[in-house]
Amino acid sequence: MTNQPKRAKLTKGYIDRVVAGPKDDFHWDAEVKGFGLRVTPTGKVTFVVQGRVEGTEGSARITIGAYGVFTVDQARDDARELLRMMRRGIDPREAKRIDQAMKVTLREVADAYFARVGKLKKSTSDEMERHVAKVFTAWEHRPITSITEADVRKRYREMATEGLRGAPAPGQANLSMTTLRTLINFAARQYKRGDGTPLIQRNPVDALKDDWIVLKPRTRDVSEKKVGNVWHALKQARAKPFNADALAGIDLAMFLLLTGARRNEGAALTWDRVDLDEGWWHIPDPKNANPVWLPLSTQAVDLLASRPRTEGNPHVFASRSKTGHIVDTRSPMERVSKVAGETLSAHDLRRTFVSVGVATLGVDLYKMELLTNHVPKGITARHYLQTSRLQYLLPEAQKIGDWIEEQGKLAEAKATGKNVVSLRA
Repeated sequence: MTNQPKRAKLTKGYIDRVVAGPKDDFHWDAEVKGFGLRVTPTGKVTFVVQGRVEGTEGSARITIGAYGVFTVDQARDDARELLRMMRRGIDPREAKRIDQAMKVTLREVADAYFARVGKLKKSTSDEMERHVAKVFTAWEHRPITSITEADVRKRYREMATEGLRGAPAPGQANLSMTTLRTLINFAARQYKRGDGTPLIQRNPVDALKDDWIVLKPRTRDVSEKKVGNVWHALKQARAKPFNADALAGIDLAMFLLLTGARRNEGAALTWDRVDLDEGWWHIPDPKNANPVWLPLSTQAVDLLASRPRTEGNPHVFASRSKTGHIVDTRSPMERVSKVAGETLSAHDLRRTFVSVGVATLGVDLYKMELLTNHVPKGITARHYLQTSRLQYLLPEAQKIGDWIEEQGKLAEAKATGKNVVSLRA
């Protein structure tokens, strides 16, 4: 048989006699107009359908599948259905793309978001990943388009009242839904209909507008009268830690109290970002994107100098966790909470550092803002002060460290019945 394109009723016998030519050849079916074969120079035979989508100009050619995978009758039936879609003004290619997009799961969207959206801070992507894997674990492999407003309301109420551990967690409820909103908005931008409109027309998280819990800013800290007791309790725990990880958690809590660092900033600290001789530590990628070098009081230097170094692990507060550093500070914070008389978090130690500096010792607020790596609110401080290399604030950091240490000695004296306490001059 010649390899010239022709029209004939396509049958198995006809196809088996087709001869490949020097370029793609097409053989069209006499029974169903628009149904045919593509034969490549290598001899590969593929069923195709060609027609015009009603209301558009030009024709569309769509591959049905390879001969052998499809029989002639199966391919002809598929061709009839595709041609019917075209006559109704539906482009099968667009319908297939939308159908595939409708199946994209929350997990696939999250992975695409982490890969495509700039360079997210690791702490941000880690937090978002925790929300997907833990808060939305039941939805992780569901099509993202199947998540409804009712689903969102129900999960939000569950998180707000029960959390992940059976205790109310309105803050986590808000954060997790913010993550979900971000991922759905990303999916809406990535997957479009033929007319350019988003595949996801309305973000179901928007349904929480009237249910959203507005949280009051937290103001908890260790009261001035209890700071010494807390410091003494942490030193006692440090003398007899359960294991190396427990010691790392205790030391991290003490470090946060002495520096006002955020928990993750302290926990992820590596030895190459510490200079004990010069007395500073460095945060290269803080929350506000302002790399900063911060002073270390002698108390903080002594604490870090006494930390054991783990071969092959660069972290100051090393642990056996997957991250290589301590992550969970619940155990030392339970001890702190018991002494302080109220439930406190690691972030409350950061607030305590600020309270001691401003309210107790009279350190200027803008200096405390700098020491905690906040952008100062005052115009002069914001535009004229050095806001990255802050070793010049060592006197203020030292003042806070000295006061905490002295309060700890007073608490120890009271606990042991000493009559004389040696304080700094």
